[in-house]
Amino acid sequence: MDIQYKLNADITAQQFADLLHNSTLGERRPVDDINCLQGMLDNSNLVVSAWIDNTLVGISRSVTDFHFCCYLSDLAVDKAYQKYGIGRALQSKTQELLGPRCTLILLAAPAAHSYYEHVGYDRHERCWVLDRDSRISE
Repeated sequence: MDIQYKLNADITAQQFADLLHNSTLGERRPVDDINCLQGMLDNSNLVVSAWIDNTLVGISRSVTDFHFCCYLSDLAVDKAYQKYGIGRALQSKTQELLGPRCTLILLAAPAAHSYYEHVGYDRHERCWVLDRDSRISE
């Protein structure tokens, strides 16, 4: 299998949507909102993608300052190509692009919880999430 990894490649919102549909992330992403998906791509400043021929089969989409922290917003691999090391390679390539003191941070999907511990992440209990429909209390 010839997998090509690309940095900040042009990815259409439809290619992104198709990948999300074909991975476990489709359940938790706005796959039917092309404008939102386009905004997610446009405003990410570090995207490593995996391609077979002209088909997007994996993505590591991040927002980072490259020095202190990197939020890995999406790690998705097409179900047909899982178990080939693509997800691990995407994370490694992302980490290689970060400074030596930069921490990689993510929120794990329930189905992937044990995966991240297996590849070396530490679990933290101090994460807090404010949903879009919630408001900051006074």
